[in-house]
Amino acid sequence: MLSELTKYLGRPKLYTPSSAPFWDDEHISKRMLAAHLDPEWEAASRSHAFIDKSVEWISSILPAKDNPRLLDLGCGPGLYAEGFCRKGYQVTGVDLSPRSINYARASAAKQGLEIIYVNQDYLDLSVDDPFDIAVLIYRDYGALSDTNRARILAHAYQALKPNGHLILDVFTPLQYQGKGEARTWEFKQEGFWRPEPYLCLESFHRYDDSNTFLTRYIVITDTGVDCYNIWDHTFEVDDLRRELNRAGFADVDIYGDAAGAEYQANSTIICAVAKKMTRASNEPEP
Repeated sequence: MLSELTKYLGRPKLYTPSSAPFWDDEHISKRMLAAHLDPEWEAASRSHAFIDKSVEWISSILPAKDNPRLLDLGCGPGLYAEGFCRKGYQVTGVDLSPRSINYARASAAKQGLEIIYVNQDYLDLSVDDPFDIAVLIYRDYGALSDTNRARILAHAYQALKPNGHLILDVFTPLQYQGKGEARTWEFKQEGFWRPEPYLCLESFHRYDDSNTFLTRYIVITDTGVDCYNIWDHTFEVDDLRRELNRAGFADVDIYGDAAGAEYQANSTIICAVAKKMTRASNEPEP
């Protein structure tokens, strides 16, 4: 057990993956669903009041009558998807968690909402009918490695119609300004990570050269050790524009959050609304 633990105690290389499933873990997904559904707790989703505000704003700048088909990437239990459906969009939601997708399907059926839900990793996304809008909200994009960010942008590009729009949000480095590296530990009889007693060693690491930050959770039980690495790559506006442009998106409008706040120099969040560029027939796609 000690030898298994010690391999996780050092500083990991950038974007080292977790050692165990997170989103589709049976116990963790149950706790994550509870966090999604808490109207005030912003642990898995924004507050429900903010989601309503966000849906209202997106539907005002890209109304359903002109942009009917919407793809919700990382849809969770369908909080955004249901709001978009009520605004008149034809919504498809994609999420890795079977528990969240099952909840979303049941909730939509109960309310008579026609939403298509797909239980799939959006990094493996493939669609037949293109969309007018794709959303990747609640800063999922920054949790991805360089390779996977390029991968999801390529999938989003392929999933969108010509002149379709991608909307995503990320943190800026100011989110972690002044936060020092640290380690803490906590013992629980049962909790977020496990239904049985466990010890959790939490650490925070800065990778300032790449504007990337890591919160690491080492979970120790009687039966083993698992390590969960929660990465967050943060962006300056120019960096985000370059990544989107490189993937084939242009006309990138910048906001201070996913509800249309004005972006300020001291903003901790960037929301980008980017248009898929049309390409000459002989020009390769990203």
